[in-house]
Amino acid sequence: YGKTFRFYKFRSMTVLDGEDEDRKKLMLDFMNNNNGDADTKVINNSRVTWIGNLIRKSSLDELPQLFNVLRGEMSLVGPRPCLPYEYENYDEWQKRRVSVIPGCTGVWQVWGRSSVSFNESVALDLYYINNMSPWFDLQIIYQTIPALLAARGAK
Repeated sequence: YGKTFRFYKFRSMTVLDGEDEDRKKLMLDFMNNNNGDADTKVINNSRVTWIGNLIRKSSLDELPQLFNVLRGEMSLVGPRPCLPYEYENYDEWQKRRVSVIPGCTGVWQVWGRSSVSFNESVALDLYYINNMSPWFDLQIIYQTIPALLAARGAK
């Protein structure tokens, strides 16, 4: 798949000059596991607004992605989409993650969410790709509901 598209999401952080470069550096650190765990991910940033914190914990910031589903750019279930600079820094084995339509929810969001490293999240996405089926999608959707309600792993 690997097509570029506009990804819809509610803004949960204030915008600052130089934010894109800072975010890229943090994401690349997370991808490279520079500190050995998932804590490098942009989570408790001071730029997160109080309402942003609320919608992130409940995953309501992801709701606009349903427009992407209606437009055929995303599926309900699948690997998470990535930004072009992330893809450019993928190892060969990680690039397989974009071989199918990305999804709003998936295996790593249900089984790991913010508690897994980047490589673990890719491995879980590849597990999904290797086992894709309508039945597996229904299982993931079913498991997403309690994960959202309990805000399990949300940050």
